Amino acid sequence: MFGYRVPAPDEAMLISGGRRGLGGAPFRVVTGHGKFVVPFFRKTRFLTLSMNEAEVTETCVTRQGIALSVRAVIAFKVGNDSESIINAGQRFLSDQEQMSVLTGRIFAGHLRAIIGSMTVEEIVTERQKLAAEVLDTSKTEMAKIGLIVDSLQIQSIDDGDAGYIDAMSAPHRAAIQRQAQIAQAQATQTAAEAQQEAARKQAEYERQTAVVKAEYSAEVDRAQAQAAQAGPLAQAHAQQEVLAAQTELAQRQAKLRQEQLVAEIVKPAEAEAERIRLLANADAQRMKIQAEAAASYDRVALDRMLIDQLPQIVKEAAGGLSGANVNVLNGADGLGEIAAGLVSQGLTILDSVRANLGNQDSESRPPAGNGVLELRAKDDRKSNDGPVDVD
Repeated sequence: MFGYRVPAPDEAMLISGGRRGLGGAPFRVVTGHGKFVVPFFRKTRFLTLSMNEAEVTETCVTRQGIALSVRAVIAFKVGNDSESIINAGQRFLSDQEQMSVLTGRIFAGHLRAIIGSMTVEEIVTERQKLAAEVLDTSKTEMAKIGLIVDSLQIQSIDDGDAGYIDAMSAPHRAAIQRQAQIAQAQATQTAAEAQQEAARKQAEYERQTAVVKAEYSAEVDRAQAQAAQAGPLAQAHAQQEVLAAQTELAQRQAKLRQEQLVAEIVKPAEAEAERIRLLANADAQRMKIQAEAAASYDRVALDRMLIDQLPQIVKEAAGGLSGANVNVLNGADGLGEIAAGLVSQGLTILDSVRANLGNQDSESRPPAGNGVLELRAKDDRKSNDGPVDVD
């Protein structure tokens, strides 16, 4: 809109002409919003509120009389309040670059003053204290010109060719170097131990890897061998099962055949043997009975036969005497005695035969003809002994 002006966020708009500003300032201050400005009758100018930087390089003499070259950087800006803006606008509005120049000069003076009251050791070791004192002493002066300092940094402190700072730092450098060497040695030892540990772990890992590979290879070989043997083993198992089945079948057939043989041969043979045994027992019993009957019959028959043949025996005995030279001494009585002797001899033979038959029941008696012949032979032997004398 024509005549309406708006300042930037980091600017302050100063409107001059018309009524005066705060505290009798020759302009009014507008920040953060726009303002309608009547053309030709009002004039607007802008003052920066952004951060500015001033660099200070100053040679300062310490309390010990040692010259130090100090380099510092100051970060400052115009204050945000209206009073600071008015103070800065009245001093720097036409040439805002002068804010950095003036600020550097102000801080250079304060640095010289404060460093002059400190020793080198304090300056070197207490830089933050130095910066704080410089800021504290310059605060009032900076406020008068409408500026505020955000920070002050001591960039470097150098004693030139004096070597004081180097000499002061030598023990520390030596200690630091010693510590650095110790730390380096410890780091080297730690690195060596770490390398050795890493080598051991690597060797252990390689060993485990080799073991795993060997186990895997062995397992693969076993699997391949098993796979290669699977066919023959299966065939062998199948043949073994076939043989087992055939063996079992043969055993069953043999058992069946054995049962058949037992049923067809053994049982009939046992039955036949039992029949034969029974028949033999019966036959033996029959023969025993027959033998006993025959023996009993033979004794009776023999007795009868001997009795029947006794006259013949006596006759034969007498006949044996027919050719003998017998002298009869007593006549008819002597002949009677001879006859009586022959009869007595025949009865004795009969008793002897009966006694022998009684002692040999289980043996078969000789035929009657043989007995007669034996008796006859005895009589012949007696008749050949010589003449019989008869008194």
